[in-house]
Amino acid sequence: MEALNKLKFFIVDDDHFSRMLYRQHLQNLGYKNNLLFDNGFDCIKKLDLSPDVIFLDYDMQPLNGLDVLQIIKQHNPDIHLLIISGNEDKTIEDEARKHGAVEFIRKGDQDLEMISHTLERIYRQAS
Repeated sequence: MEALNKLKFFIVDDDHFSRMLYRQHLQNLGYKNNLLFDNGFDCIKKLDLSPDVIFLDYDMQPLNGLDVLQIIKQHNPDIHLLIISGNEDKTIEDEARKHGAVEFIRKGDQDLEMISHTLERIYRQAS
């Protein structure tokens, strides 16, 4: 359990409900070090805090999730990025993966389950 507490998460979503939902889900899984941002600019400004995993919404302004993803990957290619979006455009999903997202999760009925599975995979790879 101690290893879980050392992982640092950024949750970047302009929707307050989504930020709170994902933070609570992470806490339920044992991940306690979670910072919340309502836009990509604030996230980028705090990259010096060295997050391990970043959840990024796609539909944000003025930078969308793909813009933020590319900036983060230039800063530190080892950060695990998950795009979590209600957008169902397959092109966006393909672009996210091409630029280094470990997963593209659609908001909805299965998003929390997909987050859990993706984090298990990331944790196993890091161990």
